[in-house]
Amino acid sequence: MNARTGPPGGRNSLVLTLVALTGVACGLAGAAVKASAAPPPALPAVGAADAADDAFSTPPSPLPQGAPGDVIRSRPAKAGPPGARALADAWEVMYLSTDAQGKPNAVTGMVLVPRKGDRSTAPVVGFGPGTHGPAYRCAPSRMIDDGAFYEQPAVNDMLARGWAVAVTDYEGYHPDPKTTYVVGRSTGPALIDAVRAAQRLPAAGLSADAKVAFRGYSQGGGAAMWAGELQPSYAPELNLVGVVGGGVPGDLALVSLALNGGVGFGFLMNALIGLDNAYGLGLDGVLNENGRAAFAAMRENDCAIELFADYQGRSVADYFTRSPLADAAWQRAYGANKLGGSTIAVPVFQYHVTNDELVDHQQAATLRSTYCSKGVKLTWKTFDAGHLSGVQRGNADALSFLTDRIAGRDATTNC
Repeated sequence: MNARTGPPGGRNSLVLTLVALTGVACGLAGAAVKASAAPPPALPAVGAADAADDAFSTPPSPLPQGAPGDVIRSRPAKAGPPGARALADAWEVMYLSTDAQGKPNAVTGMVLVPRKGDRSTAPVVGFGPGTHGPAYRCAPSRMIDDGAFYEQPAVNDMLARGWAVAVTDYEGYHPDPKTTYVVGRSTGPALIDAVRAAQRLPAAGLSADAKVAFRGYSQGGGAAMWAGELQPSYAPELNLVGVVGGGVPGDLALVSLALNGGVGFGFLMNALIGLDNAYGLGLDGVLNENGRAAFAAMRENDCAIELFADYQGRSVADYFTRSPLADAAWQRAYGANKLGGSTIAVPVFQYHVTNDELVDHQQAATLRSTYCSKGVKLTWKTFDAGHLSGVQRGNADALSFLTDRIAGRDATTNC
């Protein structure tokens, strides 16, 4: 066992689970993938980005003048594997957004528009991807273009219903990556502005008056909830009709405590990188030699599979000279990114698995109670499953909920 790997034996099962999810992404919406199916497409190799990719993903300096959601650049892309390409046209985009400290930044993402139907009346769903990892090669838009996006079935389901989908990469996916994983003050605006960028991309042909929804699972569930909380003040022009958040990390402090020493410790490391990139908290200054090597390798190479497989069972003590989590600056960053401080003005569907080994279930249930106390029209559902299974388990209910919201049907609540 080296500085990165946890106990032997757990890695194989976790990798197989991720490979299975990636394999599901290769089919059309709802297609079952058998164990004997052909292997899924390989993830982008380390260092495989060519000069054109690097140039496209590198934010211009200085940033151009403009408003959040304005498109900086775009180029045609693949909507995923062949089944997805039959459903939609796609473009990679770079657009203006706002970072966790309220400053302008540039974010990349993907706009997918159904080939069938009237684009001028198509609804737009802002889709927040789940965990992809801190390395440049892990950007969701690159995974989609390579046919390796593990949430592709959910995207295909929406495209098949005639909905446009705006997928954000979140902040920081460029050749010198500075991702802000689970930092809601960054991921929320990035998701909102992906929708704005889709509406402002001339080639997409979408309407500025289109019905809009936000949706995501895990990191994406947090981003969707943050987008819902921020939208009234940040993007009041959007015709928002609903929000779906599954596996929501609403209280990062409680989520982090549950990850330390557990199977999902790599997610805690990724979150520390994200918070440090967002707020400049001095992470490198509290790492030991082992920590500096591990975090450098993570930033250079690691995607979701490595986060699951290579750090299980590790703890803060393995990588730090002292824990940064008790420092006032870190506590302020955690507090600033705790959901529930505001209401969400549109109906919400929130779901969570009861055996969640990565995103603590109780803090999500507390968030549900907080929203209910604020009068949010919220539907809550649980599934008896683990976190990875939740990637797929909530898809049908999420799709049904959004179908009703887009159709204008009244929402109920089980608060």
